[in-house]
Amino acid sequence: MKRGLMIVSLLMIPLLGGCGGNSNETDNENSGQNTDNRTVTIEDAEGEQTIEGTPEKVVALEWYNAEQLLSLGIQPAGVPNIQGFNQWMNIEQQLADDVEDVGTRAEPNLEAISRLDPDLIIAAEFRHEQIIARLKEIAPVVTFAPYREENSKNLYNELMGEFQTIAEVTDNEQEAEEALADLSDFYDEQKQRITNAGLDDARYIAAMTFSSQNSPVLRLYTDNSYPVQVMKKLGLENAYQTDELPNYGFSEGGVEPLQNFQEEDLQFLAIVQEDDNIFENQLKGNPVWEDLSFVREGNTHYLPGDTPVIGGVSTAKALAEEIVDTMVEE
Repeated sequence: MKRGLMIVSLLMIPLLGGCGGNSNETDNENSGQNTDNRTVTIEDAEGEQTIEGTPEKVVALEWYNAEQLLSLGIQPAGVPNIQGFNQWMNIEQQLADDVEDVGTRAEPNLEAISRLDPDLIIAAEFRHEQIIARLKEIAPVVTFAPYREENSKNLYNELMGEFQTIAEVTDNEQEAEEALADLSDFYDEQKQRITNAGLDDARYIAAMTFSSQNSPVLRLYTDNSYPVQVMKKLGLENAYQTDELPNYGFSEGGVEPLQNFQEEDLQFLAIVQEDDNIFENQLKGNPVWEDLSFVREGNTHYLPGDTPVIGGVSTAKALAEEIVDTMVEE
């Protein structure tokens, strides 16, 4: 797998709009025989959407949507900032060489998308709300909105619902079921490794780390976040609790808030950028950091910067494996 990290990817952090795979009706009598007659009606961020036929050329305007397609065995026709995807999305599947770059996630190139003549465009409300109408002039659009308050209460469930919606629209429901079943088995295997290491029910704090204006920044993951829900599948317990759950699944600040979490045997997991290591550059020798219980006890675990933290099945597998590898092998 590749190494590295993309902070912006987390900001998006790097989803699903009031829909999470909630399908109302499917007319699939001719599926596998004459896909032109197939229609699927789903609920997305904009309400009820009916997709005619089975989309084959799909443009995904967010990296995690591209990852979800890859998890279904579908190569997207277009993805924004492919170089960034390849650098920071540390998953098993790779984008094919003929996948077209369609600008950036924040500013997709509409002309490039139009030239692809796609059957379907997958958009994110929080990035693309202002251009949805223009996208619809090119092809049918499915829009997800994971960061709406009602959808962000469990971002993992929202994303997996989105994964299932994409599977339904593309006539890959069986593939999605198999992928989710395989993921469940994978969780069991990784959880057993945790047990074998004597870390059952371990309590932890998890963060993505980087610097801003040479100051250390920690994004501490809250219970509604994708990473915390993956760790819950592994039998680990999040010690970082907040009065409210932020829509993006994390609270951002410096190292000082960690002083409130000094319990014995607490584990600390951090995603660290190789060329922006705050623990080596800003916090080494810092008395506040050095005096934290998990630092004194040697319970700090550092994950590579390109560890994915949002997506579908492939992201969940990669994240779970990195967590367990880091905790067990150290």
